[in-house]
Amino acid sequence: MMKYPLSSSFASRIAAFVDYKNSLGHSYEESCRILWKFDTFCCDKFPEKNHFDRDIAMAWLEMRETEGRAGHRNRIMVLREFARYLNAVGEKAYLIPIAMTTKGPRYIPHIFTTSEITAFFYGADHFVPHEKAPARHLVIPVFYRLLYCCGLRPSEARLLRKENVELVRGVLYIEESKGHKDRAVVVADDLLRLMRNYLLKVTSIYPNCPFFFPRYDGMGAYSKLWTEEMFWLCFQMGGITRFDGPKPRVYDFRHTFATECICRWMREGKDVDAMLPFLSAYMGHARFEDTAYYIHMIPDFYQRTGTIDIAAYESLLPEVYDENKG
Repeated sequence: MMKYPLSSSFASRIAAFVDYKNSLGHSYEESCRILWKFDTFCCDKFPEKNHFDRDIAMAWLEMRETEGRAGHRNRIMVLREFARYLNAVGEKAYLIPIAMTTKGPRYIPHIFTTSEITAFFYGADHFVPHEKAPARHLVIPVFYRLLYCCGLRPSEARLLRKENVELVRGVLYIEESKGHKDRAVVVADDLLRLMRNYLLKVTSIYPNCPFFFPRYDGMGAYSKLWTEEMFWLCFQMGGITRFDGPKPRVYDFRHTFATECICRWMREGKDVDAMLPFLSAYMGHARFEDTAYYIHMIPDFYQRTGTIDIAAYESLLPEVYDENKG
């Protein structure tokens, strides 16, 4: 259901489009916000227009001064979906060419070494309860392990809701992520046990917060800035302040996950080309090329690190979550 007020000539069609998406099981929350902005945009710029034509599309396509490439592309993709819907119900609408949503230059990721990962989680596991953030020491170790062990995008983990975490079967339901797609992510048994224990403890502190990783006040989700600040604090607590290669980002846990998967398949003698579609679906890539990209990173990574110890993952599950240790 559309929760924002609509007043343009497209109001009823936007509401119907959102209802359609909801009927398919999509929450469509972020897209609703963009469609609301589009409704306001049409009221201001094209109050007389009743059809989504090329003039509206080209005006909407214009990049704003405060907007990055990713936000700009996301804004366009929502309107492409709306145009597809209008065309499907028999109304002619201009479909913005996909070529106009081209991504910017690709960032060169930092693929973490085993020693870097070990140091990071040493820091993550040594936070102590904080008076103003009573669950922070519980959130940090599990949040970043979910990024590293499942290859989630930081925003996917940060905005993950309890209702979308199935801890019996071990499945996360990622709704309306990048490209406005949904997917299911299976969690390994050892991480699943960690998450079950975590949820019991954090729910006792914030019983009413809908987010799996509740903010310090229990009133919402943590911000992107918070994930970056804690990221660097974990490394600092783990004794690492300098890095070889590109400067790392929180998103690089996802890149490391993909690279390690491919390296493991190579060592096991598996057909990487045959396995890549599975990795692509698991990570929620819109294009197969986005997954295949990681193959080109393997030689440089081996040259920098020598090898990748996948087995080290098991050692990263902390004793701090032992039931007897609270």
